[in-house]
Amino acid sequence: MPATDLESGLPAAADESLPSGPADPVALRQSLRKALSEWTVVIVGAVIVALVLRAFLFQAYWIPSESMESTLRTNDRVLVNKISYRLHDVNRGDVVVFERPDDEPGEIRDLVKRVIGLEGDVVEGRGNDIFVNGERLIEPYLAADEITSDFGPVEVPTGHVFVMGDNRDRSFDSRFFGPIGTERIVGRAFFLFWPLSRTGAL
Repeated sequence: MPATDLESGLPAAADESLPSGPADPVALRQSLRKALSEWTVVIVGAVIVALVLRAFLFQAYWIPSESMESTLRTNDRVLVNKISYRLHDVNRGDVVVFERPDDEPGEIRDLVKRVIGLEGDVVEGRGNDIFVNGERLIEPYLAADEITSDFGPVEVPTGHVFVMGDNRDRSFDSRFFGPIGTERIVGRAFFLFWPLSRTGAL
């Protein structure tokens, strides 16, 4: 009698599997070649996507100095949105990465500072405060004991912004090299991703 499945009472399916033999070396080589080509396509595609993202959308930057403390510290890592200012204007208070002015020496070519004045603004440091167009600028991102020396007034030309570091007495910024052209701005730093203990939006 044919074998019967104990639970259903139906005939059990016959075992039609063939006994396994030695692997075909030709088939094995073809399988390995196919797997290798598939992984190559995946890796090349990932590299291309990463390069496109870096060139046009986002890029990671490290902070080389203490000029933005206490907002950003030396060796912090931030993400920079490189298309922000193709979609909207620069805003006062933005933290931006920009190319160092050509006539200013230094090995580090990209700097990070905060936008204080926009085109047409008159920026002045007076009595440990910043005044923009005669009105005191509220700066909640500064440390409580931060000291801002007097400077200006400086009128920001068309197509430029006035930038400063949050660590005012340790920052080489527009007080020294003047307002920067907006075409020099690489993008807006919007997220601190390293160290993990301090991750968050900027």
